[in-house]
Amino acid sequence: MALAAKLQLRQSQSLVMTPQLMQSIRLLQFTHVELEHFIDEEIERNPLLERAEPQDDAASDQAQKIDVEPQAAADGDWFDKEAGWSAEAISEKLDTSLENLFPDDPGTSERLGPDLTAQWKSASGSGGGSSSEGLDAGDMAASAITLRDHVGEQVALAFADPAARLIAGELADGLDETGYVRVDLAEIATRLGTDAASVAKVLAVCQTFEPAGLFARDLAECLSLQLAVRDRLDPAMKALVANLELLARRDFQTLKRICGVDEEDLLDMLAEIRALDPRPGMAFSGGASDAIVADVEVRAANDGSWTVELNAETLPRVLVDHIYFAQVSPHAKNQAERDFLAECLQNANWLTRSLDQRAKTILKVASEIVRQQDAFLVHGVRQLKPLNLRTVADAIGMHESTVSRVTANKYMLTPRGVFELRYFFTASIAASGGGDAHSSEAVRDRIKQLIDEEKPVDVLSDDAIVDMLRESGVDIARRTVAKYREGMNIPSSVQRRREKRALASAGR
Repeated sequence: MALAAKLQLRQSQSLVMTPQLMQSIRLLQFTHVELEHFIDEEIERNPLLERAEPQDDAASDQAQKIDVEPQAAADGDWFDKEAGWSAEAISEKLDTSLENLFPDDPGTSERLGPDLTAQWKSASGSGGGSSSEGLDAGDMAASAITLRDHVGEQVALAFADPAARLIAGELADGLDETGYVRVDLAEIATRLGTDAASVAKVLAVCQTFEPAGLFARDLAECLSLQLAVRDRLDPAMKALVANLELLARRDFQTLKRICGVDEEDLLDMLAEIRALDPRPGMAFSGGASDAIVADVEVRAANDGSWTVELNAETLPRVLVDHIYFAQVSPHAKNQAERDFLAECLQNANWLTRSLDQRAKTILKVASEIVRQQDAFLVHGVRQLKPLNLRTVADAIGMHESTVSRVTANKYMLTPRGVFELRYFFTASIAASGGGDAHSSEAVRDRIKQLIDEEKPVDVLSDDAIVDMLRESGVDIARRTVAKYREGMNIPSSVQRRREKRALASAGR
């Protein structure tokens, strides 16, 4: 058999993930904040990109100027040099003299005039309007006091010895945001060249700082410090705080035996524990929670349907400056500059198209979700239908992965509240009579309602809940009920029975 070399032509198709295509896919799963940050970075890199400012803002400012300026003219121009800014003019306008306004500085009337006029004009602008360099009330607002600042003030007052103050500073640096000490005392003693007893002595003083509970090393010590301030750290309470794991398990019988108290006293002690703050340092947390901004708004239409719209606040307004490109491109000196301008134009056009496609995709997915979950919007969570990503993807002609990216970290504002798009995708639970399947979220709500309505003498077990759900047409296993119950932080029937009986006894 002879060997020979030959050429063959073959045609094949393959999907090439270009950097721009990968970036377009990333844009789909960006949140509103992440998208704004990405656009800001692109605007810094690309001179042909700019944000489109709302046109009505300028019109509003102009209208405000038109309304305000005639009123200022009617009242008299305070900055009119012809009118003069003298002591007599001020006295006439204010119907009093400057000596009455500034009694501690009688000579002020001779010095006010040009200086005050210049300062006011500099702050408010030559026309009396606002200025970016003017005074801002936010600049004069007091900044939030941090936990480190609050503790530092108390350290300066509590310790006169520089060595003790240095140790206290190290302990303060070891505080976490909840107010607990997360450093090793022996390590601090070694680093500062002192003994552990001195560090413990300083820690004992720091544990008297306000609010009570700061500088604790664990939850039990934090609660003990607060109880000591209230003069409630008796032997029974010490025993309760030392056995918090029994309290977490709701083992009240064992707690009564360890603390040596009856059921009524134990309930009073538990009420005192609940009134304490397990994280005293969080009162000085400087981090502000970001408010959820809905990406899609759903409103009821007059004809009984639903209107689905994108939230204008989450839509970035980006424009391509073609005029600037036309101005600078003829002045390119070499091929590198021409390539740079061409690349900037291409990237700018790609970004605007990608943002437009992103908005259309979100709207298309949200509209299909609303169509599928119409009963939920009308009747509530009990009518939430089972839904998966493939059903929506097939309905709108997109890939399942695209729908998954669109629904990640996106929120929908509905008449029933704000929900993440992923909330509407729930697992399917079969019906016992062969009817329509039930949504897992609806079943969770039903389980919660059954437990909330149970009586202390008739606490429902997981098996009893299974039987009641099957009677209502839900075919569910006992382990599934237990999983849903634990996911909602609902204790078992044994623990609920103890708690309800204790509360009923306290009520009598």
